[in-house]
Amino acid sequence: MVHKEKTVQICETQRLVIRTLSLNDVPELTKILSDPDVMKHSIRGVCDAAATRRFIDWCLERYLSHRIGPWALVEKGADKLIGFCGVSPEEVNGVEEIGLGYRLAKQYWGMGLATEAVQAVLSVAFSQKQLASVVAVIEPDNGASLKVAEKAGFSQFDTIEFYARPVRLYRLTLQQWCSLHCTIANSPSA
Repeated sequence: MVHKEKTVQICETQRLVIRTLSLNDVPELTKILSDPDVMKHSIRGVCDAAATRRFIDWCLERYLSHRIGPWALVEKGADKLIGFCGVSPEEVNGVEEIGLGYRLAKQYWGMGLATEAVQAVLSVAFSQKQLASVVAVIEPDNGASLKVAEKAGFSQFDTIEFYARPVRLYRLTLQQWCSLHCTIANSPSA
């Protein structure tokens, strides 16, 4: 059961705690999602407090229905919400896919935190949730997200229209993820 005010830790990285979002996150997440630079490549555009609450309600519903969704990114030590990252169901080209999404507060850009968060989220998605594949929908002029996707293992893409925008549709399969990140138990030692 997902509680609207309590959170559950999903995993940790060197610099982040990744946990479920809660309604208590509305004020801090609104500060992030109301920044036009942060939301430049979002189909939703900037979010006020009401839109942020609707987004968190949607996330809470995904936690219940799919056991996945966008998760809070909290800076270790400071216990400060700095964004979100997660995988969730999304319709792409008329098909339900599991899509990767993330946003970071602008002051945390360029520090490798998006890459760190994406790799941790994909590890949970593939190793714990046993997802077959994850897609990333990225606008071609979003250079930072293209680099994050590449570092996570996304490589080949198709060009499609998504909400009337030309985008790159990347797909990473469980097999591709494992070839990059999984170790084989009982492998012969050198």
